[in-house]
Amino acid sequence: MESLYKPEGVEEGWEQTWEQEGLYNADPDPTRESFVIAHPPPNVTGDLHMGHALQLSLADAIVRMRRMQGYNTLFQPGFDHAGISTQNAVEKHLAQEGRTRQDLGREAFVELVWEWLREYGGKIMLQFRRIGASMDYRRERFTMDDAYVRAVMHFFVHLYGKGWIYRANRIINWCPFHQTSLSDLEVAHVEVDDALTYVRYPLADGDGHITIATVRPATILADVAVAVHPDDDRYRHLVNREVIIPVVGRRVPVIADERVERDFGTGALKLTPGHDPLDYELGRDHALPEITVIGPDGRMNEEAGELAGLTQKEADERVLEWLKEHNQLEKRESYRHKVALCDRCHSRIEPRISLQWWCSMRDLRKPALEALRARRVRYHPDSQHRFAIQSLEDAPDWNISRQIWWGHQLPVWECPDRHVTVAETEPEACAECGSHDLTRSTDVLDTWFSSALWPFATLGWPEDTEDLRTFYPGDLNTTARDIIRLWENRMIFSGLELMGDVPFHDVVIHSTVHAPTGGRMSKSLGTGMNPLAAIETYGADATRYGLMKMASSQDVRFSEGAIEEGRKLANKLWNVARLILQASEGAAPVERPRTLEERWILARLSQTQRDVERLLGEFDFSHTVDELYHLTFDDFCDWYAEAVKGRLYEGDADARATAVAALERLLKLLHPAMPHVTEEIWSNLPTRETRLIVAPWPVAGDHADAGALRAVQEAAVIFRRSGVLPKLEGEERRIFDAVVKPGEGPGDGNAAAEIERLQKEIARAEGMLANDHFVKNAPADVVEAEREKLARYRRELDAVSS
Repeated sequence: MESLYKPEGVEEGWEQTWEQEGLYNADPDPTRESFVIAHPPPNVTGDLHMGHALQLSLADAIVRMRRMQGYNTLFQPGFDHAGISTQNAVEKHLAQEGRTRQDLGREAFVELVWEWLREYGGKIMLQFRRIGASMDYRRERFTMDDAYVRAVMHFFVHLYGKGWIYRANRIINWCPFHQTSLSDLEVAHVEVDDALTYVRYPLADGDGHITIATVRPATILADVAVAVHPDDDRYRHLVNREVIIPVVGRRVPVIADERVERDFGTGALKLTPGHDPLDYELGRDHALPEITVIGPDGRMNEEAGELAGLTQKEADERVLEWLKEHNQLEKRESYRHKVALCDRCHSRIEPRISLQWWCSMRDLRKPALEALRARRVRYHPDSQHRFAIQSLEDAPDWNISRQIWWGHQLPVWECPDRHVTVAETEPEACAECGSHDLTRSTDVLDTWFSSALWPFATLGWPEDTEDLRTFYPGDLNTTARDIIRLWENRMIFSGLELMGDVPFHDVVIHSTVHAPTGGRMSKSLGTGMNPLAAIETYGADATRYGLMKMASSQDVRFSEGAIEEGRKLANKLWNVARLILQASEGAAPVERPRTLEERWILARLSQTQRDVERLLGEFDFSHTVDELYHLTFDDFCDWYAEAVKGRLYEGDADARATAVAALERLLKLLHPAMPHVTEEIWSNLPTRETRLIVAPWPVAGDHADAGALRAVQEAAVIFRRSGVLPKLEGEERRIFDAVVKPGEGPGDGNAAAEIERLQKEIARAEGMLANDHFVKNAPADVVEAEREKLARYRRELDAVSS
């Protein structure tokens, strides 16, 4: 072994070896139980970020342990075409060249998008490999693969056949830049400074006026009513009378509705159902007409008359001029409020009534809700399980079509009379009128169709394959909380509908990794961090370790220190392995413990193994790597190796065989978190029969002796703190001398002073534990920690007093 461990080259070498030797592969095998993670595919919009690296690290740690435990593991790779997100990324690239998608035309633009995905799809798979994700890369899937497209079309037709997909005019979020509808999940709400304009609407009978307040003067042209609260004494006498809309001169009614906010503006609301969600609801309930004066491009349309073609800002100015000329502008004042923006291009969202395709969630979600309530699928932590249920209960009908140029084209054909026919392949004639003149819809499906099918479309659904029988349902997904509605719940209700079973049983919602200074990582703000940069600096193992150390149910700030800790652990492991292997001179690994430190380290290995199995079973990754760190750094290296080193150099055959066996077990426990350095060390072990990645997970033995060195270790603490050397004999004294080297310490200490200090600590702890308020109200772990401190102080006092 080299004197220093350098991850560069070593890690890439093992990634290639594992893949080339087929050790990632998952093939149907009826003799073995399967374990499956259909990894939620990242968007093909650019490089992976630190959150992706965290997600991969957590999932791969469990996959590697399950593989060693004998499961037929499938870790499914792939990437998502991401529809509008990818189109936006390509358009941003075009904008840097001074071009637009309209300049290219649809066909050329779509080809450019395919070039983009070929570049970034390859980058994503490279990054997967570089972090050590042990995926079956033969099975790489893309949500625009031919087979995947067929699956999406089949799903759409299936839902349409059940009557759950329908077309309807509804008010939607419209992005004027992309000229497509957006879901509420794709909209960001930000505060802006606007002007609130107070406008007088004359009463039609000439007897006075009513004043309304608006932030959008241009939409006055689409007003169809004025609404007031029925209990507002100021306006009760005006209900059922008519007012005249400024600029256009339209006579409209004054209506009463309890949803009007009496405290906003004047308490009188102009109703524009074509351009406001609340107005739309009021208009539908009161059977009001729906006028639209703003077109798909965000400019005034032909319904705006002389203002057609103007921007909304230009139209606002023209309307304000008219109001001033006709003495109907009462006043204007500053107004700060929230507006909706497209979360991709940041254009201001335009509420717009549009004919869209929808999927009814009423029946589709019922089996998923039953599965979640019965815990057939469990989100971790439990707070996210409650959120998942709530988000399904509240799920509105889903707007499933997009008016963009890139994605799965709707399986919809339209005849000249606007009849629609839904079919996976082009029908011979219109199902309603028999016309043979059919045109396929140019709209595309929302990407929820792709996400919903991922766990089984990747396995060949709807064809009945052996892969489906073997690997569906899967077991686990790891993801961030903002994906619960976008991916996880969709996969659950789709799996139940199409496969008759849930797609997985556990979903781990991990933390969001924020920038070191706080807040979300952002490339535009200069706070984004590429995981490959961390891997190049510290190595993949150190990066994986650090990310697992940061993982929790709460958002965390990125800590370079945690990754540095992982690098130090890899180096420490390398050094102790080199010491043992060189000193053991090829000894075969056999556990033949004869001394206290040997019985202790084997018990600690067994104890930690059980802890690791429990913690990973609970998806507690941070405490998992913390346990492994202390086992390796403190117990194995600082205590065991130092205590046994002399016997290894003296040629003690039992010590050598036991040391190699203990090292072997340590490598197996560390492999899921730090696969590369452990495999490299493993390759230097004598009589190894397999690669470590597929070596059998150890059987945990007796851990009764896991506390056998407590007296020695506590004596070391006392000595290093005070210079007082408690009385030790026999093996305990030999181990203490070998590890602590008291001759190199601070010398004789003041026992009386140490006794006094410990007595004060004992009195303090006893006082706290005698306080009923503390015991009843403090967190249980804090109280237990105080009890453990008291017990330790008493043991230390006994040791010093002796």
